[in-house]
Amino acid sequence: MPAKHPLRQVRELVRAVLKDLSPSFGKLYSSAGRPSIPPEQLLSALLLQVFYGIRSERQLMEQLDYNLLYRWFAGLAPDDPVWDTTTFTKNRDRRQHGEVFQKFMTKLLNHSQVKPLLSDEHFSVDGTLIEAWASQKSFRAKDGGDNEGDGADFRGQKRSNETHASTTDPESRLYRKAAGREARLCYMGHVTMENRHGLAVAGVVTKADGTAERRASQAMLKAKRKAVGHRITAGADKAYDTKGHVEDLRAINVTPHVARTVARPKSASGGEARSMPARQGTRAMACRRSAAK
Repeated sequence: MPAKHPLRQVRELVRAVLKDLSPSFGKLYSSAGRPSIPPEQLLSALLLQVFYGIRSERQLMEQLDYNLLYRWFAGLAPDDPVWDTTTFTKNRDRRQHGEVFQKFMTKLLNHSQVKPLLSDEHFSVDGTLIEAWASQKSFRAKDGGDNEGDGADFRGQKRSNETHASTTDPESRLYRKAAGREARLCYMGHVTMENRHGLAVAGVVTKADGTAERRASQAMLKAKRKAVGHRITAGADKAYDTKGHVEDLRAINVTPHVARTVARPKSASGGEARSMPARQGTRAMACRRSAAK
C-alpha cells in the first residue's frame, strides 16, 4: 500500500477505537451455529462503503473480492473468502439493532485525536433527499386498483403516499423538496455538523415528509446539548424557520440561527438569535457541506 495513502491514518485511528471496544464485541460472538462476521471487520467494510460511495452491499462484496486495498483495510487476507452478501446484510442489521454502530461513533468522536477538532458550542443542521432504489413504476395503488398495465403510464392520475406505495420499497415516500421539482421515491438524510472544522457529528435517516427535517434536527441537537452539558447554537437554512421549531429548540437550550427569505420581514427566531437572508444562509450551509466533504 502507498506509504502516504490517507487510509493508513484512518485505519490506525479505527483500529485504536475498535481495540477499546473489544470487550463489548467479545460478547457478540456465538459459541454455536454458523460463524458470523467479526464486528471489527464489518464496521471497517462499511466505512469503505461510505468513503468510496459504493452504492450497495453487493457491490461492496464484489470489490472486496479483488481490491487488495479494501481487503487490507477490512482486515481480510488476500486469500480469505469474501462474505456472502445476504450474510453481511443480516449481520449489519443485527449489529445496528445492538447499538454497535452508536458505540463505535461515540468512541470515535471522543478519541484524543478527534475531540480537539470538534466544537462543543456551535453546530449546523441540514437535510437532503436520498433517492430510493425503486422505480416510479413500482408506485402502485395500495388497493390494487391500477394493476392493469405495467404502471408506466400514470399521467393524469392522482397519486399520494396515503393511497399508493412502492411494491419494491414500501418504506420509501413520494416527495419533492421544493415547488417545481420532480417528486421522487426517496428517504431523508439528516446531519449535524460542528462549526469549527465542518465535521459531521450526528446523522439519521427518516421517511421523507414536510416536517422530517425539523423533527430530526431537534432530536440530534437535544442529544448533542445533553452530551456537552451547556447551551449550544444551531445554524440552519430557511426550511427550519418556523415558530414552533424555534420555540422547541429554545426549550431544550439550543439557540437557533436560521436563515429567512428576503420577502419575510422577520425570522421566526426573532431577536434572540441572528437571522440572515436565504441567499446568504444557503451560501453558508454550502460552505459547511464543502468543508465536511
